Amino acid sequence: MSTAHVIKGWCPGALRPMLSGDGLVVRLRVPQGRLTPAQARGVAELSQRYGNGVIDLSNRANLQLRGIDPARQEGLIDALRALALIDADEHTERRRNLMLTPFWQAGDDTDHLTQQLTAAAQRHALPDVSSKFGYAVDAGAQPVLQADPADIRFERAADGQLLLCAEGAALGKPVSRDTAVAEAIALATWVRAQGATRAARALAAGATLTPCFNHPRQSGLSTPTLGHYPAGALVACAFGQMDAETLTALADLGPLRLTPWRMVLIEGATELPDSPSLITDAADPLLRVVACIGAPGCAQARGETRGLARDLAASVPQGQRLHVSGCAKGCAAPRATDLTLTATAPGQYDLIRNGRADAAPDLRGLTPAAIASHFRKSADAP
Repeated sequence: MSTAHVIKGWCPGALRPMLSGDGLVVRLRVPQGRLTPAQARGVAELSQRYGNGVIDLSNRANLQLRGIDPARQEGLIDALRALALIDADEHTERRRNLMLTPFWQAGDDTDHLTQQLTAAAQRHALPDVSSKFGYAVDAGAQPVLQADPADIRFERAADGQLLLCAEGAALGKPVSRDTAVAEAIALATWVRAQGATRAARALAAGATLTPCFNHPRQSGLSTPTLGHYPAGALVACAFGQMDAETLTALADLGPLRLTPWRMVLIEGATELPDSPSLITDAADPLLRVVACIGAPGCAQARGETRGLARDLAASVPQGQRLHVSGCAKGCAAPRATDLTLTATAPGQYDLIRNGRADAAPDLRGLTPAAIASHFRKSADAP
């Protein structure tokens, strides 16, 4: 029997869930990335009624309900529809793959463009490139989503100009608030015409953007850390996973905005919550590690991930990141990380430096004990 991992080529939704090792994964593409307290409480209750009460924060700023019983999915969808969290049809859901900065304000460019993209998805105007094809709306004074997965981006240049950007390109195209979405649709159509499923792949294959993509993007920006911001307070969950009780407790603090950083912004909060299930200290070593659910939660995973990541977190140097992946797909971190451990068999991992989970390893067949020893020696080295 083959042990190769299977690349399904699509992302789960709510209307098209994906079967995993613990049941169906139902992904909610929350409108505007914002849950009202009533919606958050409703999602928490439904995750327990129809699933195992485990909720993921995805790297596309979505919520995933885990362990959903396939025989009861229809009831879950009806209940989510009553909470205004379900698209009218799968066609719309597939194209409404939007991610926005959590620091938006009502009526600003991020809010306006997200609403316009949503309307375009609802009238089926966004091109069908692939279900992984997504848009980042990041039009604040400084972009915060550049390290997160998207194909087409709206960003602010250093001089204040609104830019349309293709993933993989160093320059953007100046657009206006009124023309931006039409320009994004044209760019997505161009990607599809290249025979590519992702913008970066089209450019890597030699496709060339028009000369209008000539404006410098801001660079050298970092992902926001935990703490207070004008829009509220950012808190994190270890490995981007929480239980229903935690989501209910967060809902009591106010509306919630989702992020692709395994963090939640509590809208308007001036104090960080005191909860053992949340990370509120920016120096917490768990913020240096990322791991997929691994075995046995994922049927394709070849080994356990999160226990190992937790054990190694304190050994990861500050400023670096460790990715522990249950297989070579690397779902939790699709881009290269400083250190990656890819499970190859139960209790066996390959170590990759500055690469993705599918890259050629620097060391093969390491046991957890050997990995811990290797990390200690690296930390002690001058």
